[in-house]
Amino acid sequence: MALPFPPPPREIRRAFEQLRQAEEAGLEPAGLRLLDRPWDPATCSAHVRTPLWAWLDDVAAWLNHSYAWQTAQAIPSCWPTHPHLVHELAVLACLRATAADAAAPHALEEWHRYALPAFHARLAERLGIGCPPGRHTDWPARSWAAEYDSPQATAARQTLFDGDLGATSTGHTPEAAGGQ
Repeated sequence: MALPFPPPPREIRRAFEQLRQAEEAGLEPAGLRLLDRPWDPATCSAHVRTPLWAWLDDVAAWLNHSYAWQTAQAIPSCWPTHPHLVHELAVLACLRATAADAAAPHALEEWHRYALPAFHARLAERLGIGCPPGRHTDWPARSWAAEYDSPQATAARQTLFDGDLGATSTGHTPEAAGGQ
């Protein structure tokens, strides 16, 4: 009736434990960035990221089986090609794993009440039914992102930033030139 949540692999559990110990020891926030944070895959070493991808794939299948009653709640099989789903799924999976390890049901109830519905709402908003089974839809905003990254748009933004800072062609700000 109810499939068990896929347990995080040993490397993911080790990362959680290292972060817990670092926090208890009072490690400065800058030091925490040196540790693998599985909810943010880009921060993870290849040693952690390798099992992370397989675990997230298992979590996506579990979510689809256990919670995707409507098609807008189903995670498409092409989820790794959607960066927003990669980010969202990693956070949701880590929240669920840590909630399941709690000594009382409150964290898991909050996961059901807040994290899961919010994930489904963002999934439906961002993806809609854009990737039905067997028909991946490429990134609709690709042309907008390409224009944003163009040298002309980058230069135009930099000009605006420089203008906001009051920089002149000589590199002096109006305050410095006026002796203030």
